[in-house]
Amino acid sequence: MSIQEEDHNTTYTSDSMLTSTSTHDETYSEEQLRPHTLNSFIGQPILKKQIDLFITAAQKRQSSPDHILFAGPPGLGKTTLALIISQELNVPIRVTSGPAIQHPGDLASILSSLGEGEVLFIDEIHRLPRVAEEMLYIAMEDFRVDVIVGKGPGASSIPLELPRFTVIGATTREGMLPAPLRSRFGFTAHLDYYDLTELSHVIERSATVLNITTTTNAALAIAKCSRGTPRIANRILRRVRDLATVRGVEVINEDLVAETLELYQIDSAGLDYLDLSVLQVIHKNFHDGPVGIKNLAAVVGEEVETIETVCEPYLVRSGFLIRTPRGRVITEKAQKHLEEIAM
Repeated sequence: MSIQEEDHNTTYTSDSMLTSTSTHDETYSEEQLRPHTLNSFIGQPILKKQIDLFITAAQKRQSSPDHILFAGPPGLGKTTLALIISQELNVPIRVTSGPAIQHPGDLASILSSLGEGEVLFIDEIHRLPRVAEEMLYIAMEDFRVDVIVGKGPGASSIPLELPRFTVIGATTREGMLPAPLRSRFGFTAHLDYYDLTELSHVIERSATVLNITTTTNAALAIAKCSRGTPRIANRILRRVRDLATVRGVEVINEDLVAETLELYQIDSAGLDYLDLSVLQVIHKNFHDGPVGIKNLAAVVGEEVETIETVCEPYLVRSGFLIRTPRGRVITEKAQKHLEEIAM
């Protein structure tokens, strides 16, 4: 396994283009809470069976598995599953991201350093530059890269053979992936949001790892406002732990969870300050809509992309907001929720 642990610092590789976690307590907590085996990974039951079959078949053939694409909203476990796959295969993993690769040479440097059977994990793969995508096509299919030597009319291309490796890509915007790149993946996995039972199990497991005690009802209370996302559930759990530490409380209960949520302006439906601002602006300023996204962003005081990527997916999925050709409209459910919190 390529994950090396030194005190509180976990690194995947020393390559400058590849990411490594810091020694900051929050980052360490994230790493600490990650499951390290497929059996300990909670949720995504169908996907786990698919991955288990995928890995077992590759091991029996004694060859690298096909390239894998994980698609789904942030915080559901794409990176964790990539790390688990490398561990189950007992091969090193290199970790990078689309935005970190600015030039084809960056990608060529990473690809040429891969060993036989290694896993290359590319987070936010939809943000790769087009010229790097084209290099990746060839590398994934033919296991070679073309290195350009020289400049101008005298430049020449030298093919460099690569050992067989597996690319695991992760994306929150599958529709932004060009078809040629998407077709190179032998297996595309879609991650779904978690239900309350699964999230409660995630919270209870994380509490055990963090050496804190929670009641069943407290875990359920955190799960209800976690937007179906383990990362958010763990984040809230750590904030509740902070309050418990300050208060000298040994067991986290519902009251402590409720106090923490109020402090961080998260309501019982998992809506935070920005979510509520969006709903309230549509309700008060635009008479429940419709309103165009640019007008909405201007009044809320946020970037359009922030509202589209951070707020809207959960508001739409939860039935608080509707996107129409004429703009955004809040639902009757949202109107009732705003009335309840105003009481």
